[in-house]
Amino acid sequence: MKKPDECSNIKDIRREIDAIDKEVIAALGRRFAYVKAASQFKTSETGVKAPERFHSMLQERRAWAEVVGLNPDVIEKLYRDLVNYLIDEELKHWQKKT
Repeated sequence: MKKPDECSNIKDIRREIDAIDKEVIAALGRRFAYVKAASQFKTSETGVKAPERFHSMLQERRAWAEVVGLNPDVIEKLYRDLVNYLIDEELKHWQKKT
């Protein structure tokens, strides 16, 4: 993988961005596998939704964003949307088991 300043043209940049996006999507797939696995330890719909965990997770992701110079509002929205989707999927998985 090239560093940004090692890229000599836009094609290099796009290839590196595509590679990063592929890694991000693979990581999201791994994250989703853990979300589904977590449903086996939850005993209620409230446990699946885990509002306190959701709130604290968003605050932590905001802090992580600030550390690396990203806009925390954008990262919060991204994670809010992602995790709400994953909660819905986890609920479906959990309901099948009950």
